[in-house]
Amino acid sequence: MDERAMEELATGYGLIEGPVWDDSRGLIYSDVINGGVFCVGLDEKVSQIIEHRRGIGGMALHENGGIVVSGRNIALKPSDGGDTVVLLPDDPDGGCIGFNDITTDAKGRIYAGALSFRPVGSDDTPKPADLFLIDLDGSSRKVGGDVMLTNGLGVSPDGTKLYHSESRRGLIRVYDVEAKGDLGPHRTFVDTGDVTPDGLSVAVDGSVWVAMADGGRVDVFEPDGKLRRSIPCPLPMATSLCFGGSDLMDLYVVTGSRNSGRDNAGTVYRTRADVAGLPMAPAAVAIG
Repeated sequence: MDERAMEELATGYGLIEGPVWDDSRGLIYSDVINGGVFCVGLDEKVSQIIEHRRGIGGMALHENGGIVVSGRNIALKPSDGGDTVVLLPDDPDGGCIGFNDITTDAKGRIYAGALSFRPVGSDDTPKPADLFLIDLDGSSRKVGGDVMLTNGLGVSPDGTKLYHSESRRGLIRVYDVEAKGDLGPHRTFVDTGDVTPDGLSVAVDGSVWVAMADGGRVDVFEPDGKLRRSIPCPLPMATSLCFGGSDLMDLYVVTGSRNSGRDNAGTVYRTRADVAGLPMAPAAVAIG
């Protein structure tokens, strides 16, 4: 398959986010607007694996087999269908009304971007929020601030940098990562101008692959921030992406419905990349 050809795998969603590859199941993703978590299986059949929950902007697998999801809190959905375990609660009095995107580092710690306003379906005034780290012992702490809207999060192959889409400001930021997971001051990795950076993934060569919401494309940046190339997406609202397949060279791109001309146009696409993605480590944080 030509790396620029996008194969449609599933459609009919409001706003797809949080794609994550599971070697045993396939591609897992959420519908932020309509709710639920879905899976395009290894046999390419689509199933729903979590019902109801809306607002999931990011997900990660957990080493115990469950799925960590964002939304009103950061929570673990056990694989056996047991009770949801809250890993990081919201704090409305402190200005945190929920969480959007998340990622893990190689040790299995979780980085999560908080929300101080509802970015979808409301007239809330945008306000800055914080970045949090959930450590292996289950404790959490603030590691960054002044974040208007966290979308993509990803760690460099050597674990020394955290990339972060600051969507409201049209910036991709980068932080130096300290040994215990704390972050240094942010600096600008890429200024995307009038195009909104959304979900991102990092490849094994250190390149950073970013879904450009309303740009209708995926932009690929060198480790120094220079644009390597752009890959067109059939729909204008490319919201997120991840690498998958047995060689991690399948690129999955997901979309929302905005500017598509129809409701529930969110679609899952697949194409081939020319480099393998960096495996996303399962979360290893304690669950009580």
